[in-house]
Amino acid sequence: MPPKPYILAVDIGSSAVKAGLYDAEARALQQTQASIPHHQRTAADGTHEEDAETIQHATEAAIDQALELAGEDANHIAAVGFDAMASTILGVDNRHNPVTPVYTYADTRTAEDVNRLQATIDIDDAYQRTGVMQHTSYVPGRVLWLRRTDPETYSRVAKWTDITTFLFTRWFGSTNIPASYSVSAWSGILNRHTLTWDTDLLNAIGLQPSNLPPLAPYNEAQTGLCPVYSLRWPQLADVPFFLAVGDGAAVNIGSGCTDRRNVALTVGTTAAMRLVVDHPDDDPPPPVPKGLWGYILRGDRTLLGGAFSEGGNVVEWALNSLNLPPLDDLNEALSKTTPDEHGLTVLPFIAGERATGWSTNATGVIQGIRVSTTGLDILQALMESVAYRFSLVADLLKPEMAADHIFIAGGGAITNSPWWLQTTADVLQAEIHVPTEEQATSRGAAILALHALGVWQTLNDLMPDIAKIYRPNKENRNIYQSAIDRQNNLYQATIANL
Repeated sequence: MPPKPYILAVDIGSSAVKAGLYDAEARALQQTQASIPHHQRTAADGTHEEDAETIQHATEAAIDQALELAGEDANHIAAVGFDAMASTILGVDNRHNPVTPVYTYADTRTAEDVNRLQATIDIDDAYQRTGVMQHTSYVPGRVLWLRRTDPETYSRVAKWTDITTFLFTRWFGSTNIPASYSVSAWSGILNRHTLTWDTDLLNAIGLQPSNLPPLAPYNEAQTGLCPVYSLRWPQLADVPFFLAVGDGAAVNIGSGCTDRRNVALTVGTTAAMRLVVDHPDDDPPPPVPKGLWGYILRGDRTLLGGAFSEGGNVVEWALNSLNLPPLDDLNEALSKTTPDEHGLTVLPFIAGERATGWSTNATGVIQGIRVSTTGLDILQALMESVAYRFSLVADLLKPEMAADHIFIAGGGAITNSPWWLQTTADVLQAEIHVPTEEQATSRGAAILALHALGVWQTLNDLMPDIAKIYRPNKENRNIYQSAIDRQNNLYQATIANL
């Protein structure tokens, strides 16, 4: 019998909402796991959005299904833990009804407004206050963009909120639900030193703190579902719902990357490299190297790293656009390729750039195509190019890493490709460990809830089992370093012309 209490973990991702039970040792009860897909609208102008109520329905359906699959086990749920796709924002009216769609980090329509904002503020000072470079991923540019392009809609927005705070408002019948520091850190307007909304940035974009949710640590729970949801989910009626954390934070916790030795390397639709840095409550958070971000997880821990808008999406784009077979069918062919032999240089910014250059206008580039270039060549070059972006982040993170650091891989896009894992290990010249547990994000949400309940004394009481270790091939070091240099040169030449 799995040890009790159980946690219902809810992971609101960019393409699906997953929900399921975890036991007291943060092991998934496999028979309870549910997944409900949802889809975002995209367009060539940079649109990347989804209706809030679509996400709400998917989330509620996932919870419904998980509870039904759990049967009697649902009566032993002690708490609900949440994580959510970071950098989401929507505008709601005075009754907390949506007046805008949910805008995601990938929506780049705000580039003009971000550039104007950067020209009016002290960028470096704002960077260290908030931990982020102002960019299309974050809220300030979004607010300015909507005010400029749709003043009528903007005038109806009473409050800007993330998707999970919106959901909690519906479920608990309150318009004063707090947002966690973790989720709010991804907004680009949380002052990580004071743990308040940043006054200078609010002034720059014309907002008041009342236009945003109150703030609280993630372990501040909401209890007492409103009547309609108490009837729908009687097993959860009086169970604490802990505030959501950003999905990147949950991945780190779930994969055992809670210190300076274990560094998370995640490739799903997008990609990221993240390191948890401890600092006493009364000490300031660590400086953020230019090119990276620093998101507060709680008052004494910062998530330091870099994220890319590219990852598994470049593989999906190549497979679809080049009419290639599924990646599972190409792993063997990729394993027979020679590193960088294709002669292509790639900037993989098909969804824009975040780390490390934070360009608001970058697009994808493939240089060096010849008559002899094949679809497999292009796919190989795209996947290698993502590994090169990881190397840039790793270089900036090294001062904070332990000398014996390793990388813990997560995300189906990379863990299902042995060739990509080995290539990334060769590029980074470091070991990459692949955990047995495939759902690190949900596991992280469960661990945070177990820790908040006091069931776990630390965030790493039980480390995940490791299924495989990829060790670097030193013979490929110079080949890949030359390719990284070519990518950097192409980047500088391309950005100069934007």
